[in-house]
Amino acid sequence: MKVVIDLIEDIRESIGNAEDYVLTAGLLKEDTNDSDRLIYAGEAKLTSFQLDETKKALVFAIENSNGEITVGEVIPPLLIADMDVMMYEVRVNVNAQYSDMEVVGFGKNDEAQRYVLFIKI
Repeated sequence: MKVVIDLIEDIRESIGNAEDYVLTAGLLKEDTNDSDRLIYAGEAKLTSFQLDETKKALVFAIENSNGEITVGEVIPPLLIADMDVMMYEVRVNVNAQYSDMEVVGFGKNDEAQRYVLFIKI
């Protein structure tokens, strides 16, 4: 389980808060031959985010639009949020079948200027 403070720290350490990086969800699937191993299954741009106070989560979503969100849109409002928000879980809504997915890790693609939130499906 990743929380907001983990996201903020990883973005600072891995990409130096580069505001132009686009946020994406990286999809990982279990290997059918080895359940301890995960296989990269692609990625999709995240198009929106919101703080859900009832679920105590920062929820990103992939919607049917051509939009995208950047680090520069996400990090500034989180930095001024209350301290309890720092412990909110980071979740991703992919679609109706895969909603409220737990973020299991972070990554980056410097060439494409993408910051990746990995989810396991």
